[in-house]
Amino acid sequence: MKIVGIAACTSGIAHTYIAKEKLMRAAEALGHEIHVETQGTIGTEDELKAEDIKAADVVIIAADIKVGGKERFAGKKTVEVPTHIVIKSPKALLNKIQNDLGL
Repeated sequence: MKIVGIAACTSGIAHTYIAKEKLMRAAEALGHEIHVETQGTIGTEDELKAEDIKAADVVIIAADIKVGGKERFAGKKTVEVPTHIVIKSPKALLNKIQNDLGL
């Protein structure tokens, strides 16, 4: 499964990066390809490329705040969850998404 995503928390620091790291490690452990950008107080980092978004099977937005740039994902299956879900159970989340999409 090809995944792109955004991680963002209220302060834009701790949970943002923890969620990104947990999501990336879980995806890689399960054999998925993943790219995650962060949005926070220091701006956007690791911004998603248009070609990665186009190739993605699913978009995961792990955020506790409103994120910018959602229009980039028009027509894509998008899953929005709070950061704590990704931090606590990243593999379970990815397995559920994969099963729901039939991939």
